[in-house]
Amino acid sequence: MAQGGCQPEPGDLIEIDRPLYHHWALYLGDGYVINVTPVDEGAPSLSVSTTSIFTRKAKVKKQLLKEVVGNNKWRVNNKYDRSRTPLPVVEIIRRAESWIDKEVPYDVLGNNCEHFVTELRYGEGVSDQVTKAIIGTTAAVGGIILAGLATVVVKGLFGDTSKKEKKYY
Repeated sequence: MAQGGCQPEPGDLIEIDRPLYHHWALYLGDGYVINVTPVDEGAPSLSVSTTSIFTRKAKVKKQLLKEVVGNNKWRVNNKYDRSRTPLPVVEIIRRAESWIDKEVPYDVLGNNCEHFVTELRYGEGVSDQVTKAIIGTTAAVGGIILAGLATVVVKGLFGDTSKKEKKYY
C-alpha cells in the first residue's frame, strides 16, 4: 500500500523511493505496472548499481507493483497534472502496452524511467529529478569556484599569512 493508503488507478504515475534515486513506473491496473529496467544489469530493478546509471539500453517490463517496489516506499505522484493534461486513460494504457518487452534507448539525463512514464501519461517526457540534479550540481560547482576566487582575493589583499617570516636578531 502506498503511503497515506492511496490506491493507484490505471494511468497513475508511481514514484518509488530508492536509496540513491527515485524510480518511476506507470500503473496499468490489477496490481501491474510498466517500467524500464537497464538491459546491461541482469539484476531486477530493485537493485541500485552504477550500471543502471551508465547503461544505454533499457527493457520495458510489465511487472507486479509489489515486485518492483520490494521494501521501498512508494506513492502515486501525478505531479505534472498541475501543468500538463493527461491523455485519456484508455490511450495511456494502450500506449504503455505497446512497449512491453521492447528495448528502448536509456540515458539517465535525457531518457530515463521518469521520462518514459511521463511520455506515456502526457505525450511528453519530463523529469524534475534530472532538472534538480543539474541545478544542484551547477550550484555546487559555482560554490566551489566562488570559494576559490574568494581565497585568491583574500590572499591578494592580505598576503599569505601561512608563511611565517624569519626574523634575525
